[in-house]
Amino acid sequence: MMERLQKYMAGCGVASRRKCEEIIAEGRVKVNGIITCEMGYKVDPLIDKVMVDNQLINTEEKKVYIILNKPVGIVSTVKDEKDRQTIMDLVKVEERVYPIGRLDYDSSGLIIMTNDGEIYNKIIHPRVEINKVYMAILDGTPNTEEIYRFSNGVKIDDYITSNAEIEIVKKYQWSSEVKITIHEGKNRQIRKMCEVIGHEVKELERVSVGDIKLGDLPVGKWRYLQEDELNYLKSL
Repeated sequence: MMERLQKYMAGCGVASRRKCEEIIAEGRVKVNGIITCEMGYKVDPLIDKVMVDNQLINTEEKKVYIILNKPVGIVSTVKDEKDRQTIMDLVKVEERVYPIGRLDYDSSGLIIMTNDGEIYNKIIHPRVEINKVYMAILDGTPNTEEIYRFSNGVKIDDYITSNAEIEIVKKYQWSSEVKITIHEGKNRQIRKMCEVIGHEVKELERVSVGDIKLGDLPVGKWRYLQEDELNYLKSL
């Protein structure tokens, strides 16, 4: 969630907001190593590094780490322009937390949320290839050739997907249940990949991100990460 630089500085305890504006005007503030004198400049507290007089500043919130089982029909953002229900309507904590990645409106499952910028960056960075596992109900059942295409990269939008895995778990008369593993996180990626091989996704649920598993967490509920889960994230 973006916020004005002077507001962020005040929230970090640097000074009053008006005094922070003076400090910015004096050229004493750097954002990601660049001196910033613009009053309306906005920063992302989870990503941007703000320094005052060459000292890194941070909000003094308690670090929290949460997993949520997002239901279908909930937006996985902090705010929604269409005034739809968001994950923040489900997760009630004092700290200001942010989702790491997203699930689309029609999908359900695991979302990790935190106010720890270091952990956020570790998981979201493309070079950290964390496997994400999904269970999906498809229209029809992929054949051997379609599974090969899916697994070895297909063209969606303007790029070729990385190698992935798709495993048929159960066949029905007109549909199938499959387990899909990817490490990318493009917008509606799995739905688009399945469309390319001719099988529309009817239901989609994310069940794990790396070693963090949804388990038996009920839909719409959340919990704090356990110590071993947190240690895993910090080890990435």
